[in-house]
Amino acid sequence: MDFKLPKINKSLHWTTDLSERALLAIIGIATCIAAGQYLFSMFQAREILLSDLFLLFIYVEIIGMVGAFYSTNRIPVTLPIIIAITALCRLIVMQSKDIDALLLMGEAGAILILSISAYIMSLKDKLSIEKEKEKDKEKNKLL
Repeated sequence: MDFKLPKINKSLHWTTDLSERALLAIIGIATCIAAGQYLFSMFQAREILLSDLFLLFIYVEIIGMVGAFYSTNRIPVTLPIIIAITALCRLIVMQSKDIDALLLMGEAGAILILSISAYIMSLKDKLSIEKEKEKDKEKNKLL
């Protein structure tokens, strides 16, 4: 069944696309600025901690997510999951010795659940890519 959108919805679709692209561009620019400010503060402090590296890695992942959107017009679900895993790891490192054992177990459990989710989503992505290749082969056979 082919679902037809009313004419007004089709004519307004460009606004959604444009606003999504504009907001992602702003996120990318703001992330670059935040990373630059953080690098400057690390330079001023003359100290680099493991938690600093985790935060820089989060910045890189966000920039990568924005870049992935512009190259494929979609955001892979695994990227935000990986960002969440990195953020939780950074939180654990920052709390280090002052953390309650139950809280640490909860955060580790959250990382495990997110890791399993990322793995499952990567399998789903591989399956959908294979299905697209099969569809393309079938189209080429018909031509």
